[in-house]
Amino acid sequence: MGNYSETVDNLQITSSAIPLPSSFNRKDYLTSLFIALAGAILFSTKAIIVKLLYRYHLDALTVITFRMLMSLPFFATVAVWKTFTSAPLPKSDYGPIIVLGFLGYYLATFLDFLGLQYISAGLERLILFLAPSFVLLISAVFLKKKISSHQWLALVVSYAGIALVFMHDAREWGAHVALGSLYVLGSAVSYASYLLLSGELVKRVGAIRLVAYVMCVSSAVCITQFLLQDSVSTLMHQPPQVYYLSLANAIFCTVMPVSLTMIAISRIGAGIASQASMVGPVSTLFLGAWFLNEPITFIQIVGTVLVLAGIYFLSRKRE
Repeated sequence: MGNYSETVDNLQITSSAIPLPSSFNRKDYLTSLFIALAGAILFSTKAIIVKLLYRYHLDALTVITFRMLMSLPFFATVAVWKTFTSAPLPKSDYGPIIVLGFLGYYLATFLDFLGLQYISAGLERLILFLAPSFVLLISAVFLKKKISSHQWLALVVSYAGIALVFMHDAREWGAHVALGSLYVLGSAVSYASYLLLSGELVKRVGAIRLVAYVMCVSSAVCITQFLLQDSVSTLMHQPPQVYYLSLANAIFCTVMPVSLTMIAISRIGAGIASQASMVGPVSTLFLGAWFLNEPITFIQIVGTVLVLAGIYFLSRKRE
């Protein structure tokens, strides 16, 4: 994670060093910020569409397989393009890319979709938003990096917010909320591990190329698992609404947010882009109320504010 941040920060410094007229800078900045916000909101919409798909009695694996199949052509095209226009990939990178594909976009997605069967979209988004805190904790345990006092405070605030929303949802939805939360928690840990392990590869391979390769690996693993457990006929005999929602999941909640986030990071840097992503949990809360009739309560709002505040202070560099 640290190496990845350094790479993006260097990109930000390089781009900001280009002399531009102040009026153009402001317009360019606002445009980039809008791109980052759009990417964050589209990412968050994924939970809404998945919960809508579950109304058609699909299981998590089928929903993921539809998503991977429909987004694979885009990522495969990018992977082929980057392969022919970039330096050859060392064989020593094949193994790490396979591991990242399994952790980042297969296992994390699979656990996330399993969890969405049991918990609200709002709680799911908040738990996933804790991924930076898990990066910090994993770094402390395995890389022996010290956690400062202000970072501990940020962690306590974030987890207090999650505890509030969890207890609220447990009262409203029942004991199965604990199981769903554990699945999504596993998803966040898996994605945090992906972020940590991808640092060196991002520097050598490049962000766009790495994401394309990793998504192709994840798609292959997911489709293989589906074929071992189910039949192709399951994919071919679904109501039209399933195909429309799955296509929206692939395009608007996978391809577009990945692309928009990459563009935003390259234009304004990882710091501002990550702060813009804080609109995600808030948008999920309101989208869940609109499309899924999930209630918005005072406890949920307080919990959401605490989580966002904790992650915000965790992402700030200490003076």
